Amino acid sequence: MIRPDNPLIVQGDRSLMLHTVVAVLDEKGRAAKDEQGRPLTQEHPRFAEARDRLAAFAELEKSPDYLHTYRITPVSIWNAAALGLTAAEIQATLEDLACVPVPRNVLEEIKGWIGRYGLLRIERRESRFELVSDDPNALKEVLGHRSIRELLQIEDGRAFLDELTRGSIKQSLIKIGYPVDDRGGYLEGDPFQIPLRETARSGRPFGLRPYQLAAAQAFHAGGSVLGGSGVVVLPCGAGKTVVGLAVMNLVGTKTLILTTNTVAVRQWREELLDKTGLAPEDVAEYTGDGKQVAPVTISTYQMLTWRRTKTAEFEHFALFSRENWGLVVYDEVHLLPAPIFRVTAELQARRRLGLTATLVREDGKEDEVFCLIGPKRYDVPWKVLEEKGFIAEARCVEVRVPLDPNWKSQYAFADARGKFRVASENPLKTAVVERILARHPEAHVLIIGQYIEQLEALARHLKAPLITGKTPTPDREKLYSAFKSGAVPVLVVSKVGNFAIDLPDANVAIQISGTFGSRQEEAQRLGRVLRPKSDGSGAVFYSIVTLGSRDQEFAQRRQLFLTEQGYTYEIMDASALDAPRETLAR
Repeated sequence: MIRPDNPLIVQGDRSLMLHTVVAVLDEKGRAAKDEQGRPLTQEHPRFAEARDRLAAFAELEKSPDYLHTYRITPVSIWNAAALGLTAAEIQATLEDLACVPVPRNVLEEIKGWIGRYGLLRIERRESRFELVSDDPNALKEVLGHRSIRELLQIEDGRAFLDELTRGSIKQSLIKIGYPVDDRGGYLEGDPFQIPLRETARSGRPFGLRPYQLAAAQAFHAGGSVLGGSGVVVLPCGAGKTVVGLAVMNLVGTKTLILTTNTVAVRQWREELLDKTGLAPEDVAEYTGDGKQVAPVTISTYQMLTWRRTKTAEFEHFALFSRENWGLVVYDEVHLLPAPIFRVTAELQARRRLGLTATLVREDGKEDEVFCLIGPKRYDVPWKVLEEKGFIAEARCVEVRVPLDPNWKSQYAFADARGKFRVASENPLKTAVVERILARHPEAHVLIIGQYIEQLEALARHLKAPLITGKTPTPDREKLYSAFKSGAVPVLVVSKVGNFAIDLPDANVAIQISGTFGSRQEEAQRLGRVLRPKSDGSGAVFYSIVTLGSRDQEFAQRRQLFLTEQGYTYEIMDASALDAPRETLAR
């Protein structure tokens, strides 16, 4: 059935083309044009609906102004299946939105992938674990793979596995297209109650928001084998740490928390002591500053992946087995380093909670997160929480600036990586930063970048403090505190500012350089200004990009994340900053 007014085209290679706009028609039904003779367009009436429905089972790949490209993958379908979406519901969505018939091969592939989710299960048989299936042909097929068979003990046609190979078998099976539903259960861990307070120690009322409680309950699943492992996806600023506290309260055992840096460790500890009944001696930090262990222990990925040489052992992996942990929390799970996957494969008997703002990994290891941490258990679109006031309303603005004429020859003769750096460090960006600051004189402004020399020069020029990876943790904490209080209105930070810093009053972020098109980085940087503001105001996220350069090419990749979360991504020339302020700060 052909419905030309619909916005979606589904192609045989599982790519989806979503039209974002339609032509504006004049009174005679012809395409209207502006004064320069360009066609006038308006947002497609079903675009927003289609974007939100597709996000449940497809990944956004490209987002130019008029046509967005999505792709359906096995992992995107398995995550949808884990949240209860059926093949029939996905098919109904595609057929409802498509303007031309949906290729049958796509529907068959979706049905096949959905059918494979949970087709193989790991179940406990008294003191042993068994790989089982209601379809004997499926089990026979996977046992035909030598790499699978070597991990199992075959007895009378039944496939048994050791506890320590649960992770390895799941990794091997997902590589051949079989995601395993692990119902082998968990070690309870040493009991340790973690009560939540009704009034925080800071004196403020504390209670779980409805979606935070729902996320924790979806993960816990009443303590059954149907829950206990998986990922909660929530926007930065939506209180993922609080979800972690709620899960810890439900599980009630000793807990190991892994996060991105020492500042994040301190913030987790502060949240635990503020919002739970734990005493200071109940919460330990295992970092370079001190290696204490307590019933709740917080460490960093960097600490656990440290080793003396590239071939030496990871000396701190023993932390995973040092205590009888009943829960391991992986903060910012999309940044989980590859070496941690190795030890995580051995931790399948522990409950595992992943927290993240995006499941996208730059190394393509989404399948590793899926099989070792668990499937997506809960997800709320950013715009839904914004509409309800749980995160600040945000505008995303890309400001394009020409390359400094004195740098053009340097750019022309550089290799691809060099071109990106030259364009990223374009000195004309400094004047743009000044003009943005002039537009927001009362704002709490974070300036974030990739290259230290660029940031040092900008900090000197603006007479603003700078935080980099070399800034001692006590100095960082003092500067963050001064920024929160308003004593420091402008703070320049390197990529250490991407992760797990709580600066609720930051309402303007200026990105002057970034990693090569990293969507996960864009999520973190936007998140720095999404905490709800005490006065209810919104936030603005600026990206300054060198026009017509590699910088702009990679900015288009980062734009994908903002677009898939439903944000309008405005693009302006630097000269537009001279326009009246009302046009910028709506």
